[in-house]
Amino acid sequence: MKTINFMQHQKEVLEKSKDYKNVAYYLDMGLGKTFIGAEKLINKGKNVNLVVCQKSKVTDWIEHFKNYYDHEIYDLTNKKSFEEFIQTAKVYDYIKVVGVINYDLAFRRKELLELQDFTLMLDESSLIQNDKSKRTKFILKMKYDNVILLSGTPTSGKYENLWSQCHLLGWNISKRAYDITYVNFKKIVSGDFQHNVVDKNDPYKNVERLKRKMREHGAIFMKTEEVIDLPEQTFIELKCKTSSEYKTFIDNDYVSLKDVEFIGDSDFSKRLCERQLCSVYNRDKLKMFEDLIQSTNDRIVVFYNFNVELETLKDICRIYDKPVSEVNGETKDLKNYEKYSNSITLVQYQAGALGLNLQKANKIIYFTLTDKSELFEQSKKRIHRIGQENRCFYYILLCSGSIEESIYQTLKERKDYTDDLFKEYKR
Repeated sequence: MKTINFMQHQKEVLEKSKDYKNVAYYLDMGLGKTFIGAEKLINKGKNVNLVVCQKSKVTDWIEHFKNYYDHEIYDLTNKKSFEEFIQTAKVYDYIKVVGVINYDLAFRRKELLELQDFTLMLDESSLIQNDKSKRTKFILKMKYDNVILLSGTPTSGKYENLWSQCHLLGWNISKRAYDITYVNFKKIVSGDFQHNVVDKNDPYKNVERLKRKMREHGAIFMKTEEVIDLPEQTFIELKCKTSSEYKTFIDNDYVSLKDVEFIGDSDFSKRLCERQLCSVYNRDKLKMFEDLIQSTNDRIVVFYNFNVELETLKDICRIYDKPVSEVNGETKDLKNYEKYSNSITLVQYQAGALGLNLQKANKIIYFTLTDKSELFEQSKKRIHRIGQENRCFYYILLCSGSIEESIYQTLKERKDYTDDLFKEYKR
């Protein structure tokens, strides 16, 4: 097994939290939550341990525990391995086991509700913000003894979504009491229906009290700049012309090109079509991407949204003999990223914005933007983290006068681009 040489801030975090039964390590991306969380899990000394994470991180967690600890490790995404884990956890009280599973599979494995007296670790605990979702309801039903939460962005600044994590930490406050104490709601009447929404002008109250209560229940907050001097970040906006097809769609809510029809019959479909028309269907943006990858032989990370983008971008990379790695819902292949200094790594936001270590690169191209603030903030940290020695450059590709400019402005304000903002943009 390998020996872990903890950094000073990691030692301090572990020491500060050693007496807490439940902990939340809300550490900025790149500060080593994986090492801290795993060490805390091992130190709790439970025979049975369960790690729930994103699908793309299952293998990483398994390898981490295999490399540094001597527990029996189980990949719970594998049905046979899952059955062995459950059997071992139930029968053998002298074998220490760690099972790793992804969020969207966990709530489908009802046998996990039979486990008792175990340590539960939730990587990227921000994924249980919605207390009404199946994944969150399932996790809250578990019979864990203690909990470890890991996240760099636990709520993306939306305190109304924090109750589930507070509950897991053992803070005995009801959802209703939490909302009354910390969130300002206002009533919206629409026809015969009435519902509450967070007041945009004055959304929260008693914020310092909320943070103090969370610290009392084991939450530790830490920003990168508090402990590490990382290189400067430079953001470069590159704008291209908006296509005539985009303008046609704006006028008619319909356009047809390359055997693809774009039909805007709802606000959602209009927004989706506009974003796609600013993607590989814009020749100027593709040319701008070509120019960028030709301009350097350094490693480049590229973030994209849609599957059609992946194939088109791969084709362009091949033309210029660029080795390609990719991370998406179907594939996680970083061999070329690791091996070649001129490689291009194509990353789909949902699959790779959280958790990847890509600090061998110092350049990111945002071919298209996500509309989720958390994914955007997390994506920037894939290269700006411990081990990065070079200045980081971020190239934001935007179609002038399009929805992309509105999305980027919203992301800079650390907000999601919502349907309400889309309607405002359309006006």
